[in-house]
Amino acid sequence: MTAVELLDQLKRLWLERRSEVNERFKRTLPLADYIVDRWEKARELGFGEGTSIYDSSLVFGDVRVGEHTWIGPFTLLDGSGGGLEIGSHCSISAGVQIYTHDTVERSLSGGKAPIVTAPTRIGSNCYIGPNTVIAKGVTIGDGVVIGANSLVLKDIPSGSKAFGTPCRVVGAA
Repeated sequence: MTAVELLDQLKRLWLERRSEVNERFKRTLPLADYIVDRWEKARELGFGEGTSIYDSSLVFGDVRVGEHTWIGPFTLLDGSGGGLEIGSHCSISAGVQIYTHDTVERSLSGGKAPIVTAPTRIGSNCYIGPNTVIAKGVTIGDGVVIGANSLVLKDIPSGSKAFGTPCRVVGAA
């Protein structure tokens, strides 16, 4: 099979899958998300039963995820700096970035200081709103709601509702 024939087959597959998904769910996706099974990818990463993760998501280092957690498209899960743990029954919305390291001191020192690392943890039954950024070393308790576009720099206690830049607790979830 030539490269042109293979490309034609791929285009036909894409058009067919795009039509099926749009008809069934009224959505369009990046090419790989039509082909890659989200639940299979989660299983291959060792995530809990019933968890799904879009192919457009990036996963680095030691990342552990519990059962029945939904990880949306275009997310970044960085477990390279000491491990990232996400509990069960969570929703990690589109565009969320979760870190376990930063290079601020290294950059300011001209490369002399080390990369700073710390494990990050999100409890169970949490909702993390779209485009939220969670910094290294943060612990988010169980049953927490984090509003969209938040910058989480400090721990958030269980049962809280929090949002903002920087993120702050505004009430009970």
